[in-house]
Amino acid sequence: MNQISPPPRAAAMPPDVPAASPALPAIPGAVELDRMIHAAEARLTGGFSPVAIGLAGFDWWVHLLNRPARRAELARHAVEEWAMLWRDALGLGGERVNPGAMDHRFVHPGWREPPFSLFEQGFLRMERWWDEATQTLRGVDPGNQRLISFLIRQALDVFSPSNMPLLNPEVFEATVRSGGTNFLAGWRNLLADTTDALAGSARLPLRVGKDIAATPGKVVFRNELMELIQYRPSTPEVRPEPVLIVPAWIMKYYILDLSPQNSLIRYLVGEGHTVFCISWRNPGKEQRDLGMEDYRLSGVMAALDAVNAICGSRAVHACGYCLGGTLLAIAAAAMARDNDTRLASVTLFAAQTDFTEAGELQLFITESQLAFLEDLMWEEGYLDNRQMAGAFQLLRSRDLIWSRLVKEYLLGVREHPNDLMAWNADTTRMPYRMHSEYLRWLFLNNDLAEGRLMAGGRPVSVGDIAVPFFVVGTESDHVAPWRSVYKIHLLNEGDITFALTSGGHNAGIVSEPGHPRRHFRLQQRLPGAHYLGPEQWLETTTAHEGSWWPQWTLWLAAHSGPPGPAPALGNAKAGYPAGLDAPGSYVLQP
Repeated sequence: MNQISPPPRAAAMPPDVPAASPALPAIPGAVELDRMIHAAEARLTGGFSPVAIGLAGFDWWVHLLNRPARRAELARHAVEEWAMLWRDALGLGGERVNPGAMDHRFVHPGWREPPFSLFEQGFLRMERWWDEATQTLRGVDPGNQRLISFLIRQALDVFSPSNMPLLNPEVFEATVRSGGTNFLAGWRNLLADTTDALAGSARLPLRVGKDIAATPGKVVFRNELMELIQYRPSTPEVRPEPVLIVPAWIMKYYILDLSPQNSLIRYLVGEGHTVFCISWRNPGKEQRDLGMEDYRLSGVMAALDAVNAICGSRAVHACGYCLGGTLLAIAAAAMARDNDTRLASVTLFAAQTDFTEAGELQLFITESQLAFLEDLMWEEGYLDNRQMAGAFQLLRSRDLIWSRLVKEYLLGVREHPNDLMAWNADTTRMPYRMHSEYLRWLFLNNDLAEGRLMAGGRPVSVGDIAVPFFVVGTESDHVAPWRSVYKIHLLNEGDITFALTSGGHNAGIVSEPGHPRRHFRLQQRLPGAHYLGPEQWLETTTAHEGSWWPQWTLWLAAHSGPPGPAPALGNAKAGYPAGLDAPGSYVLQP
């Protein structure tokens, strides 16, 4: 196994021990003691800083106290909401509050009948009032305002009548129909899940390498950070330019190689492409000091060297997903700066290069929160997979937490296991240094977009990348909002084809041909064309039914040479022998 020698880099975090003043010498172990205390606090709070939340709440509350007219207005609206609710209770009719378009808690027809309709309307009116109360208040820091609005929404969701057995008509109906056996089944589900949680593992409903991640191939390179998989060709001839996929290391790579019918990797191979994919290692304590530069050099660049050696120094179509796409953009910018011309194109799936509007994840990216999170990671050497998964679930808690609890524990119904559920349960860890660096450099400081991010000791710019881009955003993405992904138009003046597809961060990308109720929009911006804002782009781009995958493969073909013989799997003479069968060993690490 090739070993990584971490390159020198700028400090990503405050030093462990502050510089001591001659007059005030540092107390030995003081910083370590504080970190131990913060780590213990973080385990109790799920990794969220109570100081950051307290400061945000204080900011909002004090400004509201100093706005008597605004408080009077909110009081009047509260009285109006109560009056309308009483009209509903007395059967006098009136305005009905409808759930939001993405709120599926009240779709059961029983919510339209009394008394359940009263429970629903009372909750939705309270939710609407609190939403108004936490809207922008003059003088409040916008980040604090968004955090308080988010936290209050989370707190309200806990007390939704849909979560209460006696107040939910669907649960009430199931209880009457089954004689209460739904609760018995739910209790068994709860015991099984609790056992798995205490054991620190989840039972995957599908087998990696058998049911999912099963596209045939070989591991052709391996180092401390990743395995590189080359997939076996399935067509008589292939395009000369290989495709290299750089997935995110927040989750395992096979989101792009799920079941055979919805595997993007299998689809690419079937369309006549030679495909390589990085499979990241699930890091432990020994990888705590791996940073972003390690992921660039020993990940993207090492994989690119291997692809060139195997395919004969062909230009490569590089593709990155989520954080892997951001890393690819950094690597491509460094290559452009250094006159490295080995890329034929760059494709970004739900990947941001400008983080000023990075969605609700930004709610937890403040100096206070990051310092708290770093202390938690410092003790273990990584961010635990359960904390990472919990943070993402909170962003869609109604669907990913509460609706699931109602279905499995109150209705006693297990969701039918599918490939996306298996992948979602197969969580990963994040190295201490890398996680801190990417949160600080990208989310907090926006260094990539503003030209401060360093690669190889020198700054890089996305504007230097001269190869064509294919960029995909998804309509309901809560991790990388499509308007944020679209900002690449402001960072690079070259050839950019932008696709906007239905679905969220995962389902919008795993959008195979034949999938029902899928649509997309696609438009190319040529070099030198004037900037078109995201709303104008949306208004002027035609929606098409179906999957965007065929459009991407047509785009790849247009930027490729004529098909020819496929390269062999690996190149032993060059030091890249074909080894383990795909999916390799790293993806199987718990």
